[in-house]
Amino acid sequence: MTTAGTTAAGYDRLDRLWARGRAFLGTRTAVMGGAMSWVSERNLVSAISNAGGFGVLAGGSMPPELLEAEIAATRALTAQPFGVNLINMHPQLDRLIEVCARQGVGHVVIAGGFPSGATIRRIKDGGARAMAFAPTLVVGRRLVRQGIDALVIEGTEAGGHIGPVSTTVLAQEILPELREVPVFVAGGIGRGEAVVSYLEQGAAGVQIGTRFVCSTESIAHPRFKQAFIRASARDAQPSVQLDPRFPVIPVRALLNEASRRFAAFQRETIGKVDSGELTREAGLLEIEHYWAGALRRAVVDGDIENGSLMAGQSVGLVTREQPVAEIVAELIAQAEAALTRRDPSPAPVLGAA
Repeated sequence: MTTAGTTAAGYDRLDRLWARGRAFLGTRTAVMGGAMSWVSERNLVSAISNAGGFGVLAGGSMPPELLEAEIAATRALTAQPFGVNLINMHPQLDRLIEVCARQGVGHVVIAGGFPSGATIRRIKDGGARAMAFAPTLVVGRRLVRQGIDALVIEGTEAGGHIGPVSTTVLAQEILPELREVPVFVAGGIGRGEAVVSYLEQGAAGVQIGTRFVCSTESIAHPRFKQAFIRASARDAQPSVQLDPRFPVIPVRALLNEASRRFAAFQRETIGKVDSGELTREAGLLEIEHYWAGALRRAVVDGDIENGSLMAGQSVGLVTREQPVAEIVAELIAQAEAALTRRDPSPAPVLGAA
């Protein structure tokens, strides 16, 4: 996939760098699409796979019947490999895994917690490769012992639910130490130069979400896309927790009226608990339910003030609406150019004397 401004040498080097990831995914590139609820559906997922990447359906809270229909609809749009992201805490997780097996899904990614050994075995017994997220080296090693086939490490720069450690630090902690399975890096990746840097540290590939939100194939509402295009990196902020007695799982999203009201809502709810008007349990539930349906309101309905605008810090690199194939080609061209600038000499031919 050599493009203008790059050389065959850059292409060959990139091909070798992500060879392990490409072989694992069965794709032309080792670029996974991040599974984003309400965004990563049949149209975007098939477009990423058709462009040489690896699309991943966001199973989210789908019931088994809906997931089965979405997998079938995606397969009707692409003959290329794609995966399914399932939430570990889903009450029907076992049935969802059965759906993936019945539909011949090749890769199942478990998010929202760490899969048990039994869950990993169930995925693999159904014919799929099992993937999971590892926030630390210790967790990564434990998942490997349990039989996981590949890992994703995602830093705090990512959109949606986030951990406390940056992508660059996670990569330095985990990539040199964990070689038994392919590891894909996610969080804050928006250009090909960053892709190359993680591949050179030992990553098998990368996962990218935010860059694909504003693709022409994405069904996200035009107002949602415009919010991304207008935003800078510093606009993507984690949600704030006011009181440790009332924990809030941090979510990175663009600041809007809803996120500003959230702090006031927490303050008001905590005041009701302290005055005895609400029990602590009732207060926790009200705070937890504040964002219920908020992502759908933004992505599907276009309510960008009262909905949740989940976005990674790479949102500052989203400057226009583009076809998925153009985004992928741009990332590859940047990666090849970076490798060529570093060493413009032709890559050695394997087996040459």
